[in-house]
Amino acid sequence: MGISRDNWHKRRAMGISRDNWHKRRKTGGKRKPYHKKRKYELGRPAANTKIGPRRIHTVRVRGGNKKYRALRLDVGNFSWGSECCTRKTRIIDVVYNASNNELVRTKTLVKNCIVLIDSTPYRQWYESHYALPLGRKKGAKLTPEEEEILNKKRSKKIQKKYDERKNNAKISSLLEEQFQQGKLLACIASRPGQCG
Repeated sequence: MGISRDNWHKRRAMGISRDNWHKRRKTGGKRKPYHKKRKYELGRPAANTKIGPRRIHTVRVRGGNKKYRALRLDVGNFSWGSECCTRKTRIIDVVYNASNNELVRTKTLVKNCIVLIDSTPYRQWYESHYALPLGRKKGAKLTPEEEEILNKKRSKKIQKKYDERKNNAKISSLLEEQFQQGKLLACIASRPGQCG
């Protein structure tokens, strides 16, 4: 079906606009549009990033730069601040959002939302760094690999280093409970719709 030149122009003019000259004045009077729409007044649809297999679109923005619009994500790079440990891990669920409960119901990933993440990479790091078990139920059986990491034969010098580390190995009981469940609460610090 062909589109006439007039209709094509109307179609092209549609879009999300962030200008204010299409609104009425404070007094209630109408404004005359004295220029056409400008590129710098455009708005784009929200990313509404969901949990799912990774899907990221690149968006060409002002200055020829690129933004990475994450539409779906299932992993993230999360930092355990007090231990200076950053690991890539799976995002399981959205559990809290201070700004809007609707974003929890729809499982939308935005900056500063609280998510549940898989604790395995952090537990593995802790056990190899401190040579202490973490988040294990009493009397739980360890695999041979885990046994080897915790009870590895070390020289006196290295064993002394591990013993010194153990002085600072205490973590909160609340965090330990989360490790036992295999899930940690984390806060998203980046903006998924801007930087992917």
